[in-house]
Amino acid sequence: MKEFVVLGLLRISMGFIFLWAFLDKTFGLGFSTISEKSWINGTSPTLGFLKNASYGPLKIFYNAIAGNITVDWLFMLGLLLIGLCLILGIGIRIASISGIVMMLLMWSSMLLPKNNPLIDEHIIYAIIFVLLILFDSGNYFGLGKKWKNFRFVKKYKFLK
Repeated sequence: MKEFVVLGLLRISMGFIFLWAFLDKTFGLGFSTISEKSWINGTSPTLGFLKNASYGPLKIFYNAIAGNITVDWLFMLGLLLIGLCLILGIGIRIASISGIVMMLLMWSSMLLPKNNPLIDEHIIYAIIFVLLILFDSGNYFGLGKKWKNFRFVKKYKFLK
């Protein structure tokens, strides 16, 4: 039973990381993003990171998509929806797969990581997402059980 408590808390914590990143980048709450550089004030949430922080063999690709409005919207919607789904315990499979893709993209923008030749926090987060899927983490401190009983979720299993 203790492991289920930990899984529920891990899921909610991961959700808060993503939701907080969305809120800070959107409104410039002064943590990672100052107000003047917030999305709501017209600054691209992907420009700085993809233009200045990316390095390695994929740097040219990431520099080319930096600040693209479609990339900005996909990134911000990803942060928001992954965060909300994890916090609520709904759509864990699709949220976690989206999170894995986002983490692998962010990891690949900085190949090879400076502190370790292969592993950084993006890979650890991706592994956590796998755990959240495997152990039905939405069922613990979340709405996962109720969510799975909706007719449209039963019909479209990828929404689980």
